[in-house]
Amino acid sequence: MGRMHSQGKGISGSALPYRRRPPTWLKVTAREVVDQVIKLAKKGLTPSQIGVILRDSHGVGQVKAVTGNHILRILKHAGLAPEIPEDLYQMIKKAVSIRKHLEKNRKDKDAKFRLILVESRIHRLARYYKRVRTLPPLGATRALLPLPSLPKT
Repeated sequence: MGRMHSQGKGISGSALPYRRRPPTWLKVTAREVVDQVIKLAKKGLTPSQIGVILRDSHGVGQVKAVTGNHILRILKHAGLAPEIPEDLYQMIKKAVSIRKHLEKNRKDKDAKFRLILVESRIHRLARYYKRVRTLPPLGATRALLPLPSLPKT
């Protein structure tokens, strides 16, 4: 499948191990991993940051292999899940930084074009999350996604 706003059709990516059990050399229990995930979430880390820390510092390659649940499910069960999905949050953050750049550099046409692309991705993703009921309906979503129209230049 091709990319949304570029020419790439790459197929490279990581492959998960076939065995779905934790490795025999891993000595942490499922309870310890869940406690660690909850502790890191209370510090304010996102699910992907939690996964990177568990992989790099604690040797847990796949949280699901050890606990039987994904990180986000563990956080939802503990009531610590983020309000809006992480991918949508990162895109909104990117759009805000491009807007901030455009305030200083009004003549940057390329940044303006990239902002249009990022905002279209945000709206597409928000439409998906509303459909699967991860985001609230339209009225509450307007407060989460403050994206005014572009200034005329």
